[in-house]
Amino acid sequence: MILRRLLCFFAFCFIFATGRPGEAVENNTICFDAKVPGNASGVSTPTLIPGLASLSANAIQATAPTNVSEKSEPIQDNSFLIEEAYNQETGVVQHINTFSKSQRSRNWLYTFTQEWPVPSLTHQLSYTLQQQRVEGDPADCIGRGDTLLNYRYQAIGDGNARVAFAPRFSVVLPTGDEKRGMGKGGTGYQVNLPISVVLSDHWVTHFNLGGTITPGARDAAGNSGKTFDYNFGESFIWLAAPTFNVMLELAYGSLESIAGSGLKQRSDSFYISPGFRWAINCKNNLQIVPGIAFPIGIGPSNDRAVFFYLSFEHPFKKVAK
Repeated sequence: MILRRLLCFFAFCFIFATGRPGEAVENNTICFDAKVPGNASGVSTPTLIPGLASLSANAIQATAPTNVSEKSEPIQDNSFLIEEAYNQETGVVQHINTFSKSQRSRNWLYTFTQEWPVPSLTHQLSYTLQQQRVEGDPADCIGRGDTLLNYRYQAIGDGNARVAFAPRFSVVLPTGDEKRGMGKGGTGYQVNLPISVVLSDHWVTHFNLGGTITPGARDAAGNSGKTFDYNFGESFIWLAAPTFNVMLELAYGSLESIAGSGLKQRSDSFYISPGFRWAINCKNNLQIVPGIAFPIGIGPSNDRAVFFYLSFEHPFKKVAK
């Protein structure tokens, strides 16, 4: 009971501090001497899951909140690496924090996302800010990544339907320093197609297919060109209890980058990620959802990571019933 009250108190403090959309961190980069022996490849890009810096290629984008004033319903909150096809309900806003850390390098990534219904469940606007650490030679750097502005349309179903479909379109702003491996260096355009299917009273699955085009991507030397990234994946959610879920996610990503004048290179990744999440329902319809997962690289991905998730969801206005 004491722990629950403390979490609710800190949640209200967090919402007060971050509740106004559009407040971004200054675009700066801090570099420091942390040369890796034997690494002569220059500034590297993060070895975390490709697309994790873009909402885990798609994931930090969907929610259908639990109504804590009524009988407890299954959590329909964000998956970690796979996007769920549920928009925000009318009058409810969500603040999402994620932190992922590679176990094979010093790379880490923090993201903050805020989602708003406009003005109802049919249309949703959101944005995502990123801060990351990237290994490099001769220096590691900590700085801001690219910024995403997102729109999503609830085309089929909702949180109460057996099948839901909510396509998303995002503009990726080049706020990260491409010279330090923290961004694409040009404005990108991303599409993701999430489908959510209720298999039974205790099982739900989510499927994603998406892609990103960056017409003016650049490398550290200033060479430019068009790149195309794509991703797909699926998650299986076991509704073990109304406020506790066990998750298994499979995520594949393929990223293209500029590698010199007229040259491109592609890097692929495939991760299997077991994890779990639970809900803490506070007063005033505030819901806190912490979670943790352990992405394991398979095939082209020679890495493991730990992924932390923390969401605060609450009404921002009264809705007529």
